[in-house]
Formats: sequence, C-alpha cells, structure tokens
Amino acid sequence: MTGGTDVAIFICMVIAVTNWQGGVSPVFDVSDRLCVVETSDGAEVRRATVLLKSRDPFGRAREVAAAGVEVLICGAVSHAFENALISSGILVLPFVCGDLEAVIGAFLQGGLMDNRFLMPGCFGKRQNHGFRCRRGRRAHGGVLPTDINKRR
Repeated sequence: MTGGTDVAIFICMVIAVTNWQGGVSPVFDVSDRLCVVETSDGAEVRRATVLLKSRDPFGRAREVAAAGVEVLICGAVSHAFENALISSGILVLPFVCGDLEAVIGAFLQGGLMDNRFLMPGCFGKRQNHGFRCRRGRRAHGGVLPTDINKRR
C-alpha cells in the first residue's frame, strides 16, 4: 500500500444533436428538435428532447445554452447561427450526418471522424485541422470528449 491518495476523475458533459426523424437534421437553422444527452466518463447518463422555438440566431443560441449544452452536433449551419452558438460558449461540430444513435455512439467513442458521418458535399480527410465543404467552410476536426474538457 502506498501513502498516496486515490483520485477519480469524472468527465461530464452535455451534448446535443439536431434530430429529424431519427437522424441528424440536415440544416440546424430550421431544425426544431434537439436530442440532449448528459454524459459521464463517456457513457450516457440522461437523455431528453428539447424543442426549439426561436428562429433568430441569438434567441436560438440562448435556447440551446439554457438546456446546458456544451457541444452541438449538427448538419449544415449558417454563419449567423454558428457565430451565435459560439458566442454562447457552445462548441459546434457541423456537417455531420447519419443515424442519431450511431452519431451519439461515435462521438462518445471518439469515432465521429469516420467519413460515414461526413455530409454529402464535404470532402477531404478529417484531420485535426478539419475539412472543407462545398462552399469552402471549415468543419470540425478530430474533437474527442476529452478535448472538450480541456477547453473548460
């Protein structure tokens, strides 16, 4: 036995995925439903559905932030909405597509970088510097749940 103290580190975060018919909504700006998942140490603890009512960027960002969301996973998102979300302290992971359960599972396991979750029209290898979509906008890079906690 050593004279030290055992320390447990718990990584908790709240993620949200835009939800449309069981998949990631193609466009955040007009999506009205979020699947909000509270996690601890890479496992789902709680899940809820949040309905979004506001149509203006900052009103919508306030709604997302009020749900405690730290990371938003979505399809396409306009610059206005993305900037409003970022200004509210929310990390935005855009240009993601796929089945809701598969996307959540991939995020929790650090596998969201798989090209099967890349929206059509986006190209290039997902690296730490991101990738580009049709209009040349930069999408998220290799973000893992542990990377998000480093931002706190």
